[in-house]
Order: sequence, then structure tokens, then C-alpha cells
Amino acid sequence: MVPAFTDNIKGRNTKNNLVRGIVVGLSVLTVVPIVLIVSKIIINGIGQINFNFFVQSSPDSLQAMTAIANNQTIPGGIANGILGTFFIVLVSSIMAIPSGMMIGIYLYENQSRRYTNVLRNIIEILQGVPSIVLGIISYLWIVKHVTKGFSAFSGSVALAIMMLPMIIRSTEETMKMIPNEIREAAFAMGAPYHNVILKVLIPSGFSGLSTGILLSLSRILGETAPLMMTALGSSVINFNITKPTSAIPLLIWEFYNDPNMVKLVWSSSLFLMVFVLTINLISGSLAAKHKNGRRR
Repeated sequence: MVPAFTDNIKGRNTKNNLVRGIVVGLSVLTVVPIVLIVSKIIINGIGQINFNFFVQSSPDSLQAMTAIANNQTIPGGIANGILGTFFIVLVSSIMAIPSGMMIGIYLYENQSRRYTNVLRNIIEILQGVPSIVLGIISYLWIVKHVTKGFSAFSGSVALAIMMLPMIIRSTEETMKMIPNEIREAAFAMGAPYHNVILKVLIPSGFSGLSTGILLSLSRILGETAPLMMTALGSSVINFNITKPTSAIPLLIWEFYNDPNMVKLVWSSSLFLMVFVLTINLISGSLAAKHKNGRRR
């Protein structure tokens, strides 16, 4: 029996090593393309990164062509895209985050009602709608009839619609993870319903809520199609919500279509990648600090 048992152990170890090798090999195959893409962006984009890149607006094609002919760094930068992105995302967040959280809490509080399932189905359908379709809807709704032209507001509306499904779902799921005893204890102490939501449920689910908001922001930061249909873009810095405004994805698309601006495509992509990564790190750090603070 001992030799048979030993052979069984060896067979299991062989299978374990084989499966481990397959998993490691597939993991390497998954990671290698990501490393190559990130390396390509850094190598090609770092050369254009300087102080002017962050404080000056995008150059025209003649300036870029002249700089390339003289073997110089392309003048100008993407300040109009950076500030435009911040502006559009800020307005869309103001519209989407409070409303999305309220809808998510409403679905959690009314799980047994029939029309909540209908609302969930609508949210799932909305989450699967292509971004260009949302851009067309915002164009027909806002650009044509509200602002009477391309504007930062219409772009914010399109991005806000994209943010809503993820915020709603993450809010509802986060509320489900909070122990019901916390909610009941707050009601037992005589706290009004709105205080239970604002001062008990939302702070208790801060980590989950911030994760949902982060994912929704990460989704819209790189969107180009809806902004092409709504915000259009601008070569100057603009903070007028009713006027066309640029954004980093729009600038990347414009640079890509101009042979003299190709170097700025890599630099803009590098900045956008680092920007999204920074938001992820800050959000994760804040969520961890909040969780540790509550434990203490």
C-alpha cells in the first residue's frame, strides 16, 4: 500500500505543478502585452512632457511642423484639454453622483416592489448602450434644443448618463452589505430617516460607494465619441458651460488625425494614463484610511 500511496502523491504533485505552470504561463501572457503597451506610451510620450505641456494650449499644425523640421520639441501643450476635462467631469459628477446614490438607496429600500425590477432592467440596458448612442441622444436633446449649439454642458450630460448605471448598482450593492442591525439601531435611537441615510448608511458604505464612483469616473475619462457629438472641442481654455470645450480624449483624436501632431498623441495618452492611475491610488488610500478609522 505504501508504494501505491507514494505513487498517488507523486501523481498529484505532477498535476499540481502542471496546473501551476499553465496558470503562470497564462498570467505572463496576460501581463506582457500590458507591460509592452505601457512601456511604448512612456518611451514615446516622455519626450514631450515639460512645463509648457501643462500650462499652454495645443499648438496648430504649422507650429508642430516647424518644430519637427528643426528637430525641436513641439511647442504648446494640452492645458485646454486638461482644464476642459476637469470642468466637464466636475459638472457631470455633480449631476450623476447625488442622483445615482439616491436611486441606488431607493432601490435598496424598496426591494419588494414590482417596479423596482423594471427600473433595474432599465439601468442594465442603459449600462450596455454604446457611448456614441448616448452622445447622439445628448446631441438631439441638449445641443439642438437647450444650448442651441455644442457646449461643455451637453458633454457633461452625456457623461453623466454614462456614470449613472455604475453608481446606482454600486450604491445598491453597498447598502446590501451593511448589517441591518446598524440601520435598526439608528431608528431605535429616534434618528429621522434622512439622518439614517446621510449619517449612518452612507458613511458606513464609504468604501463601496467611493469604489463605484471611481469606476464610473475611470469609464468616462477616456471617452471620445460622446464628446465629439456634444462638447466638440476648443483650441483655447474655456469655462463657459454653454460654449464648446476641449478634453484630453478629444485632443488625442485631433492629434492623431494630424501627421505633425503624432508625438503629442503619446504625451497626452501618458498624462491620461497617469491621471487615471493617480485617481485610483488616492481613492484606494482614502477608502483604507476611512475603514481603519471606523475600526478604531
